[in-house]
Amino acid sequence: MDKYLSPKRLDCVIPAAGLSSRMGSWKLMLPYQQHTILDASIENALSFCSRVILVVGHRWLELVEKYKDNERVLLVRNESYKDGMFSSIQQGLKHVESDYFFITHGDMPCIPSYIFHDLWFARGGCTVFPGSAIRPGHPVLIPHSLKNTVINADIKSSMKEILFRDQVKYLDISCEEIHLDVDTPQAYKCLCEMSH
Repeated sequence: MDKYLSPKRLDCVIPAAGLSSRMGSWKLMLPYQQHTILDASIENALSFCSRVILVVGHRWLELVEKYKDNERVLLVRNESYKDGMFSSIQQGLKHVESDYFFITHGDMPCIPSYIFHDLWFARGGCTVFPGSAIRPGHPVLIPHSLKNTVINADIKSSMKEILFRDQVKYLDISCEEIHLDVDTPQAYKCLCEMSH
């Protein structure tokens, strides 16, 4: 495959199972632009990836109802979502079919599509972060060789610890959106002000 063509098959796992406890309300369905925070996060991923694997848990039936007709969104239920985000990543990875895959968050609605593009073209058998060693950012591009390591890890594991056991690459992209997750009322207020 030509390194500079966007891939025919490229999965992006988005954990969307959490309780939004720091927000105080269900952050993924908060209004953003013409739709919701999660809608925007999914659209950004699908601007480059062929499929989003959306891992649902808290209020999962509502998310299934909302996205069930989108052929490019695979809904995966994590019944153990209260064990934390790593358990959702593990469930999502069981369905990954591409040679590399992205992981990003459902509460990061501002990631430009060129970030996915730049990460893809920087691939080379190791995990690629868009930011720096101090602030790695999202999305993260991960080689398929790490898939089973994550799936078979203890549920209390840290995704970062697993990724950092091997070589990683940083692109040092200067883009504040790769760090912008909306998990507090203050962050949501800032997001709304930015989008006006």
